[in-house]
Amino acid sequence: MAAYEDKYWWSRDGLLRLHYRDYAGPSDRPPIICIPGLTRNARDFGPVAERLAGEWRVLCVELRGRGESAYAKDSLSYVPLVYLQDMVALLESAEIDNFIGFGTSLGGLVLMLLAATGHCRMSGTLLNDIGPQIEEAGLARIRENVGTGSGYPTWVHAARALAELQAAIYPDFGLEDWLALAKRLYRLNSKGRIVLDYDQRIAEPFRAPGGESGVDLWPAFDALKAAPATLIRGALSDILSEATAQEMARRHPGLELVTVPRVGHAPTLLEPESVAAIDRLLERALAAQPVQ
Repeated sequence: MAAYEDKYWWSRDGLLRLHYRDYAGPSDRPPIICIPGLTRNARDFGPVAERLAGEWRVLCVELRGRGESAYAKDSLSYVPLVYLQDMVALLESAEIDNFIGFGTSLGGLVLMLLAATGHCRMSGTLLNDIGPQIEEAGLARIRENVGTGSGYPTWVHAARALAELQAAIYPDFGLEDWLALAKRLYRLNSKGRIVLDYDQRIAEPFRAPGGESGVDLWPAFDALKAAPATLIRGALSDILSEATAQEMARRHPGLELVTVPRVGHAPTLLEPESVAAIDRLLERALAAQPVQ
């Protein structure tokens, strides 16, 4: 297992200490910054980081209210534009002005906003099952489920609860797969219970009318055109439609569209199709780097 260093930075207003895992890699390549989905944390990118560490520096971010990042006093700050400000503060704190972004779901939206606001240069982008247009069926499912989990006495109980809830997303998962997913989503609390590893109030602004977006994100996506990109879509996704994915590929000539069969929202990035797509993106990103 690759080693990492726990590091922290402060939100722009100085009120929240936020956390990321820093896997060491060469300084002559742009680092990879991984931003997880709505209910996920740094562990979600752990297997990806462990595979790439050493050849690449990999930073696995925890957005406010997740994992070891502080919970916000105001739940209305759990919105993409605030996550964007937090990410800008991280880039400034870590003195990063060029990176390759990996974003799952919400993390991909944050990457689009970063590109659109021009705070940094992105040498490549991986969008995992997310686009500028989000399907209402998927949003309804997420609104119903986020922030409603209870605690469990054992990891097996948590895994079985996940299997019941997400069987349609990962129809080929066995118990070991569900256990691995549970250990990325949950944590052991001080009372010995297995509980969700995020502030359940993250659902509050998301459930408000227009809370999931409220803006046209196509211009933000168009800002990614300057560098190679890969879009990974689960064939069973209820968040990213095939039509939206095809339109993204049409608008971005440097985008590779990869569909993972028999997976919904979102692919784990451990599938053979995903692993190969990540490696191709990194090769293209390196080839596009200016000669020193």
